[in-house]
Formats: sequence, structure tokens, C-alpha cells
Amino acid sequence: MADDLEQLLRDARERIQGASLRAALEEARVAILGRNAELTQRLRGIAQLPADQRGAIGKRLNEVRLQIEAAIAEREQQVAARELAEQLERDRIDVTLPGAVVPRGGLHVLTQTRRQIEDIFIGLGYQIAEGPEIELEYNNFTALNIPDGHPAKGETDTLWIAPGVCLRTHTSPVQARTLRAQEPPIYVIVPGRVYRRDTPDATHSPIFHQVEGLVVDRGITLADLKGTLAYFARSLFGADRETRFRTSFFPFTEPSVEVDVSCFLCAGDGCGVCKQSGWIEILGAGQVDPNVLAMVGLDTDEWQGFAFGMGIERIAFLKHGFPDLRLLYDNDLRFLEQFPA
Repeated sequence: MADDLEQLLRDARERIQGASLRAALEEARVAILGRNAELTQRLRGIAQLPADQRGAIGKRLNEVRLQIEAAIAEREQQVAARELAEQLERDRIDVTLPGAVVPRGGLHVLTQTRRQIEDIFIGLGYQIAEGPEIELEYNNFTALNIPDGHPAKGETDTLWIAPGVCLRTHTSPVQARTLRAQEPPIYVIVPGRVYRRDTPDATHSPIFHQVEGLVVDRGITLADLKGTLAYFARSLFGADRETRFRTSFFPFTEPSVEVDVSCFLCAGDGCGVCKQSGWIEILGAGQVDPNVLAMVGLDTDEWQGFAFGMGIERIAFLKHGFPDLRLLYDNDLRFLEQFPA
């Protein structure tokens, strides 16, 4: 009996050591210690042995079982450590190898254009102001000297979302907010998204972007406006650009002007972009109407100002010469990658 148990133990240890994978080791454990294994059957048969043999044989069988379990546990640690080492070797990264090339992203051409405009005016000492896109009728119209019944208030032009509340149609409401919140002198620009009830086509979009500019200070004249915008045009479109000011009308400026820049594609000779005129319209501007200043309690004898507004899409459209405004919103990388940041 003792010899049989020793042979069983040797055979078990040999099979356990021969298992090189955890699956094979589990098979060995079931074969050696499972319900149908020889050792298990012997443990169950202790009750049939003579009473004087049960203690010694039972003790030895349990010792063998514990030795086998210990051998299995030890072999399991060895197999797990080896498998982990092999996995680490397979997953090892050579940090000296060149990394994967990740395509470099860039700024959208509209963002590039907006930042170029901002940088020019920040260089002149202007600050950037912001305001909400959902705006009160008062700020969007009344505070800017736009009277009731004006066509711009109609549902054909403005997106109304509640009585007296609309999606702002221009960035000028921030002008009204700034005049109420800040004491002069004021030098701000207001970039932002605006909304109009327009049908998308090559030159129109219901959602687009503007940059509003506002200056309020003592002794401000139309000459200051002209000098500022001439500097802006040369900074953005080239040092040899000329500017032209044409009389116009806007409810919140008086006098009002529209500003043209000499065509930067044909140098004023005439082309399709400038419609053979040699000039391209870029923005509207004017002296701040005294009514706008008076509505916020400013003494118009002491304080004067000018304002201007331009479409960022239009500036990008003109500067880069692409044929359709909708290209800016199609997210076609073949188009956008032509304007690397």
C-alpha cells in the first residue's frame, strides 16, 4: 500500500511538471484529484478498510493529496510567470523606433481669418468683447437706433424665437451692451456668429460670422475711422492696397460709409472678382449716431465714436478667391487643406 502511494505521488509530480500551459495543468489536476481519480477513490474507500488500518492509511492519503496540491500550486506559479514573461516579450516596445505618423490638424480657414483680423486690432490697442447669440429685441434693434417697422425686424429677415427675443442678426448688440457696461474711452472689436433668414447659396448663409468694431472717445472724427480702416486693409490684404469710402446709410451711424479696397488680385486693373471696377467692397462703417450715445446717457458734446462691421466669410472669400461660400461649411478636407494654418 505504501509503495503504491509513493508511485502515485511520483506519477502525479511527473505529470504536473510536464504541464507547460495552464490549460494542461488544469487537465492534470482533474486527472489526479478529480472525482474519478485514483487518489479520490482511495480516500472514499477508507470506510471499507479494517478499523485498525483506517487511521494510518487515511493519514497517508491526505498527506499525498496535500503534497500534490502544493505541487500543483507551485507549478501554476511557474507557468503563470513564464507566460507573463512571454507576453511581455511579445508586447515589448522598442522606444528607439520612429513613432507612427499622426496627420497634423490645422485651423479652419474661417478661424484663421478671424484671428488675423483680431491680431490687427489688438495690435492697435483694441480689446475683444463678447455677447450672447440669443438677444433681446432692444439690444438688437432699439438701442441701435433701428425704429419699429424697419424691414430688418420682419420675419423675412430675422429669426424670432419668442416675443421680443431673437437670434442676433449682427454683432452690433454687443456695442449696445458695452456702452451700458463700460465707461469711455472704449476700443473694442466683437467677433461672433450671427443669424439671418437667408437661403444658402454661393454668396449667402443663414449662419455666418462678423466682426464689429466700436470706438468711443473724446475728439473722434471720421478721419480717425478712415485712418484705422486704411491701416487694417493694408495689414490684411497687402501694403500697397488703397481704400475708398463711399457714402451710405446705417441706422446706428451718421455719417455712414461703405469701404472698398483696391483689388488685390488684379491690382486695380479690373477682373472678375472686382467686376472690372478695380475695387472690392469689404465693410460698412461710420460715426456712431449721437442718438445711440444719448440712449446710454453719454454727453455727445464730449464723447464721439465710430463703428464698423465686416463679414468674416466675405473677407476669407475675397482674400482666398474660392468660388462658393458653402465650401466653408462642407467639411471637405480636399478644400480645407488648401489653407494650412
